[in-house]
Amino acid sequence: MTLRGDEIGAHMSIAGGLHQALERGRAVGCGAVQIFLKNQRRWAAKPLEAEEIRLFRAARRHTGIRRVFAHSSYLINLASPHPSAWAQAVTAFTDELERAEALGLSCVVIHPGSHMGAGLEAGLRRVIAALDETLARTSGYRIKVALENTAGGGNSVGRTFAELATLIDGAARPERIGVCVDTCHLFAAGYDVRTEAGFGRAMTECESAVGRRRVLAFHLNDARAPLGSGLDRHEHIGRGFLGLAPFRFLLNDRRFARVPKVLETPKKPEPTADLRNLAILRRLRLRRRPGR
Repeated sequence: MTLRGDEIGAHMSIAGGLHQALERGRAVGCGAVQIFLKNQRRWAAKPLEAEEIRLFRAARRHTGIRRVFAHSSYLINLASPHPSAWAQAVTAFTDELERAEALGLSCVVIHPGSHMGAGLEAGLRRVIAALDETLARTSGYRIKVALENTAGGGNSVGRTFAELATLIDGAARPERIGVCVDTCHLFAAGYDVRTEAGFGRAMTECESAVGRRRVLAFHLNDARAPLGSGLDRHEHIGRGFLGLAPFRFLLNDRRFARVPKVLETPKKPEPTADLRNLAILRRLRLRRRPGR
């Protein structure tokens, strides 16, 4: 059964229809769910039909899952230096924002992208231009963009909170932009959050550079690679280089108590994996005294 008021959940498959993701989330006790809006390995997708939207909204009421947001396709690269690829990415991301708006989601998470050797400054400019264009095309929408911090490998944009802040501050419509903080990526990018002091420094930097209210979501993932590796390799909670401590710090940090937090951990064996990881996370939360 879904735990009402619980902001912890997982990324769920949309196989069989978007609404099935919410049913799957309810089956493992999710209080929050992240979905793909279409097949994330393909550029093309048929438009959302009215019946799909109706079924999704009905499932949301039925399951009681309030916190639902999306992750964009991994094909989209808003930092691309190539005009045709950049234009394709902008069109695809605009489509995803339109789908998310129709479904009543809170935000769409996206990796800022790769500058593909053009340099970080050029990559930042390309992402800002892409954000301006997509948000202009969806003017008047409520849906927000959540820029995800990256692991820092290769030519990725968005490794640090400072880089994410540059994207937000440079955009024409910053009020519709926030961030999604991924714990594995944070660690791979060099933020050592395994101690209370280290976690505190990272979150203070996040608040200072980006702002607490711009933190729209968290991805909770352990890391298969060591600190500063630059490798985006997710692991089950407590089985990687992060261990349990960072998740305990985060889940008991009142600043982010109402921010949805979803797993992107390996799905095998499914659904046992999600059940185990969710149970571990809930045990890490300290029980508060009545009235606190």
